[in-house]
Amino acid sequence: MESKSFVKSWGAEYQADGSVRFRLWATGQKTVTLRLSGEEKAMNPIGDGWFERQVSGVAPGAEYHFVLADGMTVPDPASRAQKADVNGPSLVIDPTRYQWRNTKWQGRPWSDTVVYEMHIGTFTPEGTFQAAIKKLPYLAELGVTMLEVLPVSQFGGQRGWGYDGVLLYAPHAAYGTPDDFKAFVDAAHDHGLSVVLDIVLNHFGPEGNYLPLLSPDFFHKERMTPWGAGIAYDVEATRSYIAEAPLYWLQEFNLDGLRFDAIDQIEDSSDRHILIEIAERIRAEITDRPIHLTTEDNRNVIFLHPRDENGNAPLFTGEWNDDFHNAVHVFATGETHAYYQDFASAPEKLLARTLTEGFAWQGEVSPQTGKPQGVKSSGQPPVAFVDFIQNHDQIGNRAQGDRLITLAGSARTKVLLAMLLFSPHIPLLFMGEEYGETNPFLFFTDFHGDLAKAVREGRAKEFAGHAGHEGESVPDPNAPETFNRSKLDWNKPESEEGKAWLAFTRELLALRQQHVVPLLATAGGNAGSVLKTATGFVAVSWRFPQGTLSMAINIGENAQPLPELPGETIFAWPQASAELPQNAIIVRLASGDAS
Repeated sequence: MESKSFVKSWGAEYQADGSVRFRLWATGQKTVTLRLSGEEKAMNPIGDGWFERQVSGVAPGAEYHFVLADGMTVPDPASRAQKADVNGPSLVIDPTRYQWRNTKWQGRPWSDTVVYEMHIGTFTPEGTFQAAIKKLPYLAELGVTMLEVLPVSQFGGQRGWGYDGVLLYAPHAAYGTPDDFKAFVDAAHDHGLSVVLDIVLNHFGPEGNYLPLLSPDFFHKERMTPWGAGIAYDVEATRSYIAEAPLYWLQEFNLDGLRFDAIDQIEDSSDRHILIEIAERIRAEITDRPIHLTTEDNRNVIFLHPRDENGNAPLFTGEWNDDFHNAVHVFATGETHAYYQDFASAPEKLLARTLTEGFAWQGEVSPQTGKPQGVKSSGQPPVAFVDFIQNHDQIGNRAQGDRLITLAGSARTKVLLAMLLFSPHIPLLFMGEEYGETNPFLFFTDFHGDLAKAVREGRAKEFAGHAGHEGESVPDPNAPETFNRSKLDWNKPESEEGKAWLAFTRELLALRQQHVVPLLATAGGNAGSVLKTATGFVAVSWRFPQGTLSMAINIGENAQPLPELPGETIFAWPQASAELPQNAIIVRLASGDAS
């Protein structure tokens, strides 16, 4: 089976006759020259700011740059691969040369999803796609079903989270080649694991972004995002660059879905919002396997996540539920700084609401902002929400990159992990969480000179708003040691404590697949009920056509009597009893439409 090829409007594309078409939008340049394998060829202006040149006899892997009128060389904004860094030459790639091994992969249903979020650079000591392949048997045995890879689009430097990408179509060269990423996806499918990619369409990073020089009209002059100039999605050439990127990653890399970062910062004045256009195109053009599309959006909205009469998602599949995390965090740690202010009062009630209705804030006034937050979400099916007790953001946006186990302790964290995995929402684990990793996940970059200084100083000023550790020194994001400290410790799962954590997580995941997943395919909205809340205690239930699932957790100091929980106990930790002691959970399931 030949690799799939997505034909982009921008960049270097092999044609049917074997030639390569080079195409660039550069309204800010009067002339553009193609420097290909050391030879310079004038690009032809073809109108509306586009330059094009078709060249025969171009070998895959050939190096090229665009040369501007003043002699400056820039990489291709639509490069499929870079030779090395973001400022150097781009490489001509023939995507049809990769031969897919797994030709029978048909994807996995959304209802059985357990997400494992991973950062390629810190997942293994080597930090490459090829090294990650060696860990796939471990992940398959663990019981997760979906790998969510943090952004891999080429960004400045060697090290970074990936959210400062500037070449949206090129896998980061430090992680490997495009074929290496395809091999990773191929191998994951061999192990029954789906793969989704986190992509960033709301801004470009600060290093290696030459689009303002090439085409100033790519960005809005008036609108800014928290990370830089707002993108002009209503400009046709810009829109094609942005809208084609998701389809490119899905089709060319045989991915199973995408996570769209911070979509609240994607402002589009067009009649048809670009996010809706992207989702509709994906649904129309990829029909050979399920495609799962999730969004991150701090507005608590549901209009992008409708369901049809059959329960299918015509646009986006699920929404990252920060309310769940924030409620859990305050419930577990007592921290109430920054955005945790909204959860400072009665976190048990807000946690119970997120479990049973989706969002904690559904139109009420936020104490932090003083403005209404969110919309009613109880009518959404449970699988419309992706929940987590920690992720890259919530760990990394702390001064010291503390994981929850460090803040709340092992016993309490185990209870919260069990709550996460028995909830009918879609659960997400952050890499290492499964074995009780205590290494931090810090904010790291690889910038130099004035940019490095600005990031270092900005981080030092900014972190207190996120981390709640005023007065602490912040690790230098640009120091290699900050990156190295963030790598997983693969000796930990071999320790006695790590083995016990792994056994615990595997048991939870096996029980979820056995008891919870069968309830979810037909699970609709308005299913949840709050049974009881008290200090440190939450009891909830969900009624589905195939049964009633109930859960009670206690992390408070005092034992709590259990309300009526119908059915048989499917999990209790540390043990089942009439009262729930501190740091304990019980889950019960009644078959049929129990009352």
